[in-house]
Amino acid sequence: MTQKPDQCLGEWIDREALAEAMIPLIGQLYRNNNVVTSIYGRGLINRSVIAILKAHRFARHLQAENEDLSVHDTFQILKTMSELNLGAASVDLGKLLAKFKAKASGQSLEQFVREELAEVTDKRHANTRKGTDVVLYGFGRIGRLLARILIEKTGGGDGLRLRAIVVRKSSEDDLSKRASLLRRDSVHGPFNGTITIDEENKTITANGNLIQVIYSNDPSTVDYTQYGIENALVVDNTGKWRDAEGLSQHLKCPGAARVILTAPGKGALKNIVHGINHKEITDEDKIISAASCTTNAIVPVLKAVNDQYGIVHGHVETVHSYTNDQNLIDNFHKGSRRGRSAPLNMVITETGAATAAAKALPVLKGKLTGNAIRVPTPNVSMAILNLTLEKATTREEINEYLRQTAMYSELQKQIDFVNSSEVVSTDFVGSRHAGVVDAEATICNDNRVVLYVWYDNEFGYSCQVVRVMEEVSGVQAPAFPN
Repeated sequence: MTQKPDQCLGEWIDREALAEAMIPLIGQLYRNNNVVTSIYGRGLINRSVIAILKAHRFARHLQAENEDLSVHDTFQILKTMSELNLGAASVDLGKLLAKFKAKASGQSLEQFVREELAEVTDKRHANTRKGTDVVLYGFGRIGRLLARILIEKTGGGDGLRLRAIVVRKSSEDDLSKRASLLRRDSVHGPFNGTITIDEENKTITANGNLIQVIYSNDPSTVDYTQYGIENALVVDNTGKWRDAEGLSQHLKCPGAARVILTAPGKGALKNIVHGINHKEITDEDKIISAASCTTNAIVPVLKAVNDQYGIVHGHVETVHSYTNDQNLIDNFHKGSRRGRSAPLNMVITETGAATAAAKALPVLKGKLTGNAIRVPTPNVSMAILNLTLEKATTREEINEYLRQTAMYSELQKQIDFVNSSEVVSTDFVGSRHAGVVDAEATICNDNRVVLYVWYDNEFGYSCQVVRVMEEVSGVQAPAFPN
């Protein structure tokens, strides 16, 4: 049926009003109940009306019926949730609604939501979670993005609490410059909130989070207890030390309890890819690695494919944005080719992602080779997975399998899915998934398949690191739908 202009505008205004009414419900659930809401992995907290409507629109890529998510339905879910006195939880409204439609049991949507969330109903004051102090050692690209995510996820304060950053003092106005870099980012845009500094006490306050800035050239010289920090999780973003011996320096500091490295670990360190092997973390593991951005991007997709079809062997080619390790203009560099100007060249370089993948997923040992090309973009990379499978498949079949995996599997936070012939790298800036399968680019010929996986090598990876941090600290809330 052809729509009339007034009808079309009227429907938009109606959806806009509902999205506007959702904002206080989302905020109250978050601040009062520690309930985090999302739509197919896209967070709704502190989002604008337009951002909420765009999340509903994006859902068509993941739903079989290829339709926008109904704002009327998601509003009803939120309204019901607000009446349940919920305890801490993570609720995906899109997936909850999809489960309701698939169930088709004759229940009303309100009855279904009450049944699904019964486990956390009337548990608002039963929360036994305690906040975990976090220290960021280093404040570069990953450190600042971790800070943004941690501040965004502060909630009622019983999760991960960013308490301090440790850096080398570079100038007399170091504090204001650090705050400015947190406030403004050329790739990820402005900080979503307010930031103030206290020069006398060397603190940055971001959205109510008081962050102590500690100046030190040596991990072992810091006493975190002087700042009221106890049993802290130290996240080393420097990459200077990548083995247990070097990173153990952090554990000598009063107030430090555990260490996470945001780079591939060497030696016997466990390389953790959340969603794959995070259950291997034990209380005895005082130092672990969160692996690399590329390893996090490819391993979930490789696991999904291997579980369904079996992987005989494959090659991983990474088209990776340049990094701070490269030179802006030609200059000496100890690494091969990396001395050439990053903004002007494609640079062939090595990647350890194929080898590291086998550390997180041992079934792949000896089956993968890998290489990388650094390209003149500042962020967002792509992994091309050229695989030979044990079982033959078709392009349509494997794409549908990966779409279902992105929606309903245990890898739903790691794997995203897009089915558009028009997307390019900048469309994935800010993606919170480890990797995004580009269905339009999939190539399949019998048991040979080529998959293209986009990933925000900065922000998506940082989200994976935070998930590991939550696992280590035991502050993750139950997720719904089950």
